[in-house]
Amino acid sequence: MPRSYVAEARKRVGPKKQRIRPIVERLAVEHADAKIALTFRTPLELLVSVMLSAQTTDVNVNRVTATLFEKYRTPEDYLAVPVEELERDIFATGFYHQKAKALRGTMAMLLEQFDGEVPEAFDDLLKLPGVARKTANVVSAERGNAQGIVVDTHVRRLSQRLGLTKQEDPVKIERDLVRLVPREDWARFPHLLIWHGRRICIARAPKCEECPLAPDLCPSTRV
Repeated sequence: MPRSYVAEARKRVGPKKQRIRPIVERLAVEHADAKIALTFRTPLELLVSVMLSAQTTDVNVNRVTATLFEKYRTPEDYLAVPVEELERDIFATGFYHQKAKALRGTMAMLLEQFDGEVPEAFDDLLKLPGVARKTANVVSAERGNAQGIVVDTHVRRLSQRLGLTKQEDPVKIERDLVRLVPREDWARFPHLLIWHGRRICIARAPKCEECPLAPDLCPSTRV
């Protein structure tokens, strides 16, 4: 898209600070059912699901955890079996060697430092093996204590298309978004973008004619 066109489009839709609340409100109406796609019942199951979701789909993770969570209910359960057995049980999620190592390391730390419970503090979550900022953000948000905004491929793409950031790096994108998005919306904002990206603002063929943000809130609209 020519730079001049983008500049003109951004003038047409107005400053991002003025657009962010209407964007959130319209997406909340359009995707009232937007929520995390992972299936879990406890904080431990949430943590494991998010750790397993790296480089695979939520549907695939749910397929694996449907049986996994019947077998492994406590941190001790993940350490009670040989690592090869745990690897077989999570094999379908991919990268099973690294994920099994991270899971066992995390379970050991939960038992050693947190009485077997998933910690509430964001900095404590980051101490867990295999838990980076994105995972900690998801876990905190789903527990009602969002400390940032989750940035995945959908959030990255739509934030750029909406003119909310020019960054490519997820950490820098998150930094831009937390300055714009009201804190009370930090938890639901990524879900709204994710579901909008799956249903309407598709990567290669966005359905701009069906988009509730077109034409007045999105500088990239084709209508």
